[in-house]
Amino acid sequence: MTQAEKLLQAARKSGAIIATAESCTGGMVAAAITDIAGSSAIFDRGFVTYTNDAKIEMLGVKQATLDAHGAVSEQVAQEMATGAINNANATIAVSITGIAGPGGSDHKPEGRVCFGLCHQGKTTTQTVEFGALGRTQVRDAARNHALDLLLGAVTLSHN
Repeated sequence: MTQAEKLLQAARKSGAIIATAESCTGGMVAAAITDIAGSSAIFDRGFVTYTNDAKIEMLGVKQATLDAHGAVSEQVAQEMATGAINNANATIAVSITGIAGPGGSDHKPEGRVCFGLCHQGKTTTQTVEFGALGRTQVRDAARNHALDLLLGAVTLSHN
């Protein structure tokens, strides 16, 4: 059983409805969920906000936050997840913003991905350093990590 299938099963049991806000993964989390028949019971919508303008317009990310911390930051991930909840009919939202590569900088290296999870009125964030695995591998790892975050939150709320 795939991560997404486990998520679908757990979300059905708990009554969770999911939204996603994705940047570097470009909708891969939403695609993984909606690849499964019956996912409409637990998935409301996904926001692909690749540009800063899209993050501002679709999710309400503040320009000041982008200016102060950059798009790849836990602060922006937090605002993305909160914005997804506020603009969807969902009970849980995950956000992803990162540097899939190639490239990056000393300050923000390739493979750095920031995640936000908004659930039960709280938003938590984390940064994962996947390393310079290559664009495809970083994006795959970020998708899988986001699915794990969702599954953990849905399972926790059900127990």
